[in-house]
This record gives sequence, C-alpha cells and structure tokens, in this order.
Amino acid sequence: MSQSNPDSEKIPSAHLLTPHSSSAAKRAMPDQPQPLPMKRQKLEEEGIRPPLPTLNTNSNFTPTHMAQPIRFTIQPLHRFQGASASIKRPREIAHFSYDDNHVYKEDESGIQYFYNPQIGADLRDGFNTFRHYEDKEDPHLDSLLKTLISKEKREGERVQADFVTWRGMMTKIMTAPFDMFASFDMFATLHQGTIYIEEDFQAKAADHAAQSNTQTRNSRPNYLPSHEMMTYWGYKFETLSLLPDTPPKTTRAFIENRTKAVVSNHAQHCSIVRTAFGSHSLVLGGEVDGLWEPKPSNPDAPIPWVELKTSEELGQYPSERDILKYERKLLKFWAQSFLLGVSKVIVGFRTKHGILRTIDVYETNQIPGMVRRGTRCWDGNTCINFTTAFLDHLKRTITEEGVYKILLRKKSGVIEVIKIKDDSTGRILSKEFLEWREKIEGSKEEIGVTK
Repeated sequence: MSQSNPDSEKIPSAHLLTPHSSSAAKRAMPDQPQPLPMKRQKLEEEGIRPPLPTLNTNSNFTPTHMAQPIRFTIQPLHRFQGASASIKRPREIAHFSYDDNHVYKEDESGIQYFYNPQIGADLRDGFNTFRHYEDKEDPHLDSLLKTLISKEKREGERVQADFVTWRGMMTKIMTAPFDMFASFDMFATLHQGTIYIEEDFQAKAADHAAQSNTQTRNSRPNYLPSHEMMTYWGYKFETLSLLPDTPPKTTRAFIENRTKAVVSNHAQHCSIVRTAFGSHSLVLGGEVDGLWEPKPSNPDAPIPWVELKTSEELGQYPSERDILKYERKLLKFWAQSFLLGVSKVIVGFRTKHGILRTIDVYETNQIPGMVRRGTRCWDGNTCINFTTAFLDHLKRTITEEGVYKILLRKKSGVIEVIKIKDDSTGRILSKEFLEWREKIEGSKEEIGVTK
C-alpha cells in the first residue's frame, strides 16, 4: 500500500481516462478561438452544440463593471481537447445521513450495501405505496455546511477550498459541453476566499411545473409508463439491490423479501469529498447509493461506493440509434460517479414496461474509453478540461462579495455570470455557518476542539 497522501497526490489523466494516444498534446486555449470546421447539421447529429461565433468569451473584463453578464462560450470544443488537466482523487473528509423521516443525522446510519437483485422483478410493484420525498423549501447548502461546522469544531481547523457545492451542480457543468439541451440556474457567493454555489430552487420548481403541464397537455398513450412511474423504477431498483447491512449479517428472509419492501427515498447517505481540477480545490457533497464492500479501515484508501442506474434494455441486435442514446446517458452516469470517487456504476436493464432483465457492472474509470471505442459522442478529457477552464473563469469573475447568478439556457451554448446583489451572501450560506466563521475570524486563539 502506498504511503503517499491521496489528498495531495495528483493523479495523471491516464489513470482515470484512456488518452486518445500516447502522444496526446496539451490542450490549446487560444484567446480568440475559431469555429470548428464542421457543419451545424453534423454537430447536431452528434449531440454537440453548434458554435455561436457572435458570442465570445471576454477574458479581459473588469469585475467591477457587471451591468452586463460575463459570458463563457462552450463552443468551439477544440479549446478543451487533448490530455486532461491534472486532478486530485476525491477523498472523503466528512459524511452525514438522513433517516427514514429525512431528518439530518451526522452519522453513517444511511449506508447500504449492494447485493444482486432478483432478475425478472417487476419495477412497477409498490408504486401506490411509494414514500416519495421532495423538498418543499429551499435546502440551500445547509446540511453540507452543518457537517463542515462540526468537522471544524472537532478537528480544530478550518476547511479550506476554492469552491464548495453539491455534486449535482458540478455534474451539470461537467456534462454541458456534450448536452445541447442542457440548462441550469445557479447562485454563487464569495465568502472568505471561497466560492459557494447552489441551485436556484425557485427556477428548478418552475421548470418541473412547466414539464408537468407539458406532459398533461401531451398525455402519453395508456400503454406507455408515466414520467412518475419511470422515476419510481429507479428507486425500486435501489430497493431491490441494497441491504441495510453487509450480506453475511443480513437474513435470507430479508434478502428474498426485498421485492415486497415499501420503496422510500427519505433515507439517504451523503459523502463529502475534497478534490481538485487543476489548481482549483473543491469540497463537494452528494448522495451515495451504497457500498460494494465495507469501508476500508485506512481513511486514505478509496471507498468502494457504487452508483445504481436503470436503462431500457438494448436487445440482442441494438440499432446504432439505440447505442448512441445509451452512450449519451453514460455521460451523466460517469460524471456523477467521477466527481465523488464512486468506483462502480451498476446499470439495471429493463423492458419498456419495467421488468428487470439483467444488470451490468462498469468500472467508472473505464466508461470514457468504452464510449471512445464506440460512438465517440462525448469525451471525458474534454469534460475535465472544460470544467477546469470554467472554474478558472468563475474565480476571475466572482472576485467580490455579493450574490451572482450562473445561467445556461437551452441551446444557447453560453454560460452567463452576472452579479445580482451587493455585499451579501443572500441565503446561500446559513446563519449558523456565517456566525461560526465570524467567530473563527474574530478570535486570535485556536478553535476549541470538541469530542
């Protein structure tokens, strides 16, 4: 076992992604990038945003003049191609759980363990008794910050990072180069040298309401499952695939009766990791589905988390279109897992009507190479380089305290950042967190260590 510190160890891109070639050149970052010599139709066929030459990234802006949005163009992608920027392997620094009533617990009670589900199970079963949790109020970063406060009090030192956010925000940024229908609304604030990013809760709620209204107007035929039913299938697959304890400590009766268990998404376990893209350090929090095997006793060793997903079966002779559709889905599967250091992605393949047919287990770091050998509809190194460049853009843009809006509209190909409020963090940072950090700043003594 290596004695090096994985938290400070830089992992070469070859350890995470298969490079295009052994002589992959460094990515070029021209000041005035030229559009790719590809036709708009060809780009759209490949699921890539067409270049928007009239909208250029302004790298010479003055941060104090923010009447207009500062724009970061996604195209042309050749700016981000080549060997990936150096990254640091995600290392868990804290964790928390939610119980069966979705009450915050600073413990590992929400951890579950993977055990093969019953093939042939009907993912529709139990839909009418589904205990579905959905945030009614904006959760902000509260649970993440509460856990960081506890860590700082316990260990006697402040958690340092350039960015603090949920994994979901970084997933949206990281997959944007290859998702022409991507859109997101986020808020950000700068406090004590760290940029905190959260989702715009109201915009998300409005988007969900609009989607629901559209689905109501354009009702599906009776033989097709509803969006709610298909969402349920994912939670049902998790219930069929997870145990509350390790398999040797779980009774055979419990394992065999998982098909009858009430499905609920109230209980969760969240991992908080420290990682880095290039020179940009991040603290990310996100839900983890379960463990492949128990956590290692060495806190510096990778944790064998698994990510569970469902997808429609490809069939014995899948069409090129079906393969392309599936490999596009793998982009999000990979990015979500990559960001938290989840080592395996387990996909349950189902019929159109929700019958579980088979499962496949993928090593997260092998997914980009699989797509590169297949449809080449996305590239992991490009995603990493794009994310690194955008984080640099945010650090050069968000240089003063206040609240900033980070916005990507569908098919626009441009991420906008605009300051919307001066001299405040809005509600992004909790009162508890601000008071704790103010106490640290105002004291010349060491933080008191608590047990």
